[in-house]
Amino acid sequence: MDEVNTGSARSEPALTPQSRAWRRLPWLLFAAVALGAGAYVGHRWLAPTPGTLPDAAIFGVTLPDLDGKPVSLATYRGKPLVLNFWASWCGPCREEMPAFVRMQSELGPNAVQFVGIGVDSADKLRDFAATVHLNYPALVGGYGALELSRGLGNDAMALPFTLVVNRDGAVVHRELGPLAPDKLRNLLAQMH
Repeated sequence: MDEVNTGSARSEPALTPQSRAWRRLPWLLFAAVALGAGAYVGHRWLAPTPGTLPDAAIFGVTLPDLDGKPVSLATYRGKPLVLNFWASWCGPCREEMPAFVRMQSELGPNAVQFVGIGVDSADKLRDFAATVHLNYPALVGGYGALELSRGLGNDAMALPFTLVVNRDGAVVHRELGPLAPDKLRNLLAQMH
């Protein structure tokens, strides 16, 4: 005798994109926790202690520019230096950089030299530099630049982070977050 399907047997519900996503959620949460734990361990035990690098360490840094040519920060020794850690994906960085471009034009490289250290890929930095008509050196630090900034006092490892360095090579100001143009002008005026 042939069996007749009356439709009373239970069938598996169809998997929708939403239900698939919910099934992956535990694995995504596990991955996020594992990445966070790894970052904490690396940050806590493997990274340099914040602010442990002497000011003179700045002039020992050599990084590639946007064309891949190595540039030593020692090149800028003897003049006021504004060293800005930034990234193309950082909103506050994108907001403050046009003011830095204007100040570099107004004051000139003899009065102050701006240098940007990008926490990003060269292509992304190059694209953003063209957008703001960057008129000062942009160096490619990649994500390792965050560790460098941490050693120079950026405890939060956040962006933007700016150092103002006097002619003698001493850091006279550290700013986490956007540096207001008026505040920077006052700092530079005190150094002349």
